[in-house]
Amino acid sequence: QVPLVESGGGLVQPGGSLRLSCAASGFTLDNSNVGWFRQAPGQGREGISCISRENNSTYYADAVVGRFTISSDSAKNTAYLQMNSLKPEDTAIYTCAVSRRCSTYSGPYAVDYWGQGIQVTVSS
Repeated sequence: QVPLVESGGGLVQPGGSLRLSCAASGFTLDNSNVGWFRQAPGQGREGISCISRENNSTYYADAVVGRFTISSDSAKNTAYLQMNSLKPEDTAIYTCAVSRRCSTYSGPYAVDYWGQGIQVTVSS
């Protein structure tokens, strides 16, 4: 059983919004640092946001700060990434992950679980 499953991706016009979901199974997401990575065509994977359970803080990469919001719902055992004011350069495969660390300076690292990834395309 895959422990993390993403949904909510797709095609959106520039300036539009999408909300990605990351449903966890087999463990409690509230006890874990959860983050989102993305990989654009021809580029490496980058961590763009995470929630740190150690100090109840969040991290956002400079490219998404002010536009993306990470959250989680205990009752649904699901994490979310609300993406607003989307730009063509946000086009990428987005993957959620559970990591041992979420640095408020550099983002998520030391990943224990990966989702399967979901495509987000921003284009007119």
